[in-house]
Amino acid sequence: MIKSLHSQTLEVKRKLGRYLISKYLCYGLHGYTTLAPNNFQDYESLKKLYNPEVPKYFNFAKDVLDTWTENEKSGKKSPNPAFWWVNDREDEVKWSFEEMGHHARKVANVLCGPCNLQKGDRVLLILPRVPEWWLVNVACMRTGTVLIPGTSQLTAKDILHRLHTSKAKCVITDDSMAPVLDSVAPNCSFLKAKVLVSQQNRHGWMNLGELSRMVSSDHECVKTKSDEPMTIFFTSGTTGTPKMTEHSHCSFGIGLTVNGRYWLDLTERDVLWNTSDTGWAKSAWSSVFAPWIQGACVFVHHMPRFQTTTVLKTLSHYPVSTFCTAPTTYRMLVQDDLSRYQFQNLKHCLSAGEPINPEVMEKWKTYTGLDIYEGYGQTETVLIAGTFKGMKIKHGSFGKPSPAYDVQVVDDAGKAVPSGTEGNLAIRVKPQRPFSLFTGYTDDPERTAQCFRGDFYLTGDRGVMDEEGYLWFVGRSDDVILSAGYRIGPFEVENALIEHAAVAESAVVSSPDPVRGEVVKAFVVLTPAYKSKDRDQLTVELQKHVKKVTAPYKYPRKIEFVEQLPKTVSGKIRRVELRNREWGRH
Repeated sequence: MIKSLHSQTLEVKRKLGRYLISKYLCYGLHGYTTLAPNNFQDYESLKKLYNPEVPKYFNFAKDVLDTWTENEKSGKKSPNPAFWWVNDREDEVKWSFEEMGHHARKVANVLCGPCNLQKGDRVLLILPRVPEWWLVNVACMRTGTVLIPGTSQLTAKDILHRLHTSKAKCVITDDSMAPVLDSVAPNCSFLKAKVLVSQQNRHGWMNLGELSRMVSSDHECVKTKSDEPMTIFFTSGTTGTPKMTEHSHCSFGIGLTVNGRYWLDLTERDVLWNTSDTGWAKSAWSSVFAPWIQGACVFVHHMPRFQTTTVLKTLSHYPVSTFCTAPTTYRMLVQDDLSRYQFQNLKHCLSAGEPINPEVMEKWKTYTGLDIYEGYGQTETVLIAGTFKGMKIKHGSFGKPSPAYDVQVVDDAGKAVPSGTEGNLAIRVKPQRPFSLFTGYTDDPERTAQCFRGDFYLTGDRGVMDEEGYLWFVGRSDDVILSAGYRIGPFEVENALIEHAAVAESAVVSSPDPVRGEVVKAFVVLTPAYKSKDRDQLTVELQKHVKKVTAPYKYPRKIEFVEQLPKTVSGKIRRVELRNREWGRH
């Protein structure tokens, strides 16, 4: 009798546990939806739901943004703003779609009038996260001019290369970059308009604010074909000069539906904060197209200098429901005392740019109750793969293929390899090339052709697909380390290192070795508590640690402690720079 009651009690506990788990999966720790999707049922339903039509003519400003404006006027859209900008001085800008359209049409008239730009002319835009950056984005769509975003971290040499390669006829920037532009402009006879975003005037420059106040807010959007060029991003490879990666009006304007509707899972009630630098394609992904396709609010915090406390306070203070940032940011945030903050409105956290360490994901979930959903893509694509709401999250995997592409792992000849076998991450382009793939590298057919092998576009990344269809990142093709016959992916070693309390960040590359050819070397940034520790002892301790948590042959035979790691503007670790240093390349 007692045994029977005991069994019944255990069964009740088991059922209660399953019930609580299911409730947690749907409602989270704070009573809000965390994993239940808004726009789809489950991963399997995505392929059926994602069936975009690509018309002959398409313009995002006219066909999407102006439609949201009409919905606002007719009361069909929620009162959520389209754009919400704040800074450290507590300045604030809030625009509805109608208000944003009013300002963007004025900027469009500046481009057509005083700047004398024609459809197809190229505009180099170098601005930080200020509202004018978004207005110029929309104005370029409206005028059919081709936008070329650039980061404010560009040097004079970088800018000169971009101008000469693109033959941009107009440049738009602020006070901080204007002197740099002036130093190279005399070598660019094709540049006919320089526009300044500033409260001050500068000799030889037109002032965007002054001109915008003078021109009309009436502007008729030009007619653009879906496959006409809309934007160009300069992307750096491991060799050669940066390439001009061209996207059409439809590749981003329609193609990024897969990001906004399914990966970000946005509705018009959501407020999305994406922290990407304005020079990176991820800013186009998640600060322009993906949210506005869904009618969601784009939230921006303009921070001159990144501070974890500012980010955490912002997430606590403002009604940000969806947060997307680079793994580097999450690594820094979890080193703060997260227990001091409450994220009442936060429902969905995402990451892209490079793989995120499982250790970081666990720490974030411990304090927020929220998983981090990974996404994988490139400047040349929309979302290639990701973890979507409702999916089982496998730590270390960046999820399954997005419905936009047929993603396969192939060998160097372009043939699919068996599950569990390392190969090239690739997108099928035959018999039908996906419209959401980049048009090509502008004026560079040779480098464009190098991306394709057989029926596939090769991403340049190495990975593995498991039996359930999950994809696992090994590294860039040239990041993989070959040591004494072993193939070692840097990410596996970095994951092992970050599990140790001494490691804030690490980057793993190959280093020359007379016996093994090359060996694993780790560049390690220490956490504050370990900075005063003996480095030789720490080296041995970290080597032992890696041997315990992963296959012993992967341990770093060399470790160098550094204050910081070289990174791109988007926060990706530049392993190529460290590797070149090791091998004496310049």
